Amino acid sequence: MITDELLAILRLQSVPKIGDVTIKKLIEHCGSAQAVFEEKRHHLLKIDGIGTHILKGLHDGEHQEAAEREYGYIQKNQIGFSYFKDADYPSYLKHCIDSPVLLYKRGNINLEGRRLISIVGTRKITSYGTAFCEKFIEEIAPLNPVIVSGFAYGVDITAQKAAIKHGLQTIGCLAHGLNQIYPEAHSKYVSDVEKNGGFYTEFRSTTRPDRENFLKRNRIIAGMTEATVVIESAERGGSLVTADIANSYNREVFAVPGRAQDKYSSGCNNLIKQQKAHILTSAADLVYLLGWDVAEKETKPVQKQLFVDLEPDEQSIYDYLQKNGKQLLDSIALECRLPVFKASSTLLNMEMKGVVRPLPGKLFEAI
Repeated sequence: MITDELLAILRLQSVPKIGDVTIKKLIEHCGSAQAVFEEKRHHLLKIDGIGTHILKGLHDGEHQEAAEREYGYIQKNQIGFSYFKDADYPSYLKHCIDSPVLLYKRGNINLEGRRLISIVGTRKITSYGTAFCEKFIEEIAPLNPVIVSGFAYGVDITAQKAAIKHGLQTIGCLAHGLNQIYPEAHSKYVSDVEKNGGFYTEFRSTTRPDRENFLKRNRIIAGMTEATVVIESAERGGSLVTADIANSYNREVFAVPGRAQDKYSSGCNNLIKQQKAHILTSAADLVYLLGWDVAEKETKPVQKQLFVDLEPDEQSIYDYLQKNGKQLLDSIALECRLPVFKASSTLLNMEMKGVVRPLPGKLFEAI
């Protein structure tokens, strides 16, 4: 990208009330960021959704100065960036209306032809969450996906360290500029992450890790990946926001179930109960539901639990699915002579036991 165009983009980003959606709209209409500043004001006001309050301050000199300062920082520190129209911009993120116009980056990121999944969860990961996360990464490693997370305490850093251990590319999405690392305790992992992937951020060098920036950052984590995995979460938390955003983008969401009384499983259990996420008991669940076709020799087999004790209703459903293959919930309830609510709760119990799996379109099949 030529200097003048980058400066124009940085200048647009400096104008209050002009966000990513509006900047894209202006660029699409005018042909480039530079052309926006050359276009007559009354022509810009004809663009749908553009009003005088948005264009106020468009030509203020302070915004040009802010752009020049940031451009100087980019040049001095050799900061990489991806423009939303560039080929190296994350392809899934391009389809999100509110995706960043610019992503700043560091490291050795290469997304060409790669599968991307995000792994998020509580900052207070338990031994159960740690064990599941590390095992999940180990199981999925033969598929060579890129692991995306937020480089935070808990689930994030556990997933990214496990990815590095198994030679996978990993990307940390930051809620601040690239001139700092938060949390500071994770500075010791920066070099390894950059060797095996790198960092993305939409924030300038002057941006601090304020709370609202983490919420904005979450849309990048959800938007740039094919699926989001929630390992552990309390009833409220940033990972549930990420899951909601992923659902709004029509991406798949997976959640790891836990015991009803466990605080940091309640968020995941609720996602599953509310049908906002697929239940995830192993890497095989994600591989199957995403349709990742891989030669059998390339995947690590996940052994089904044998001799599971089934309740009478569970046995009836299992026998029906074994005989008839994939079936809709309503058909299962009808043929097994169960109320729909009872069939639904029974199927959830059977998922927990690893004897059935849910499929897109509210289908189920025996494992």
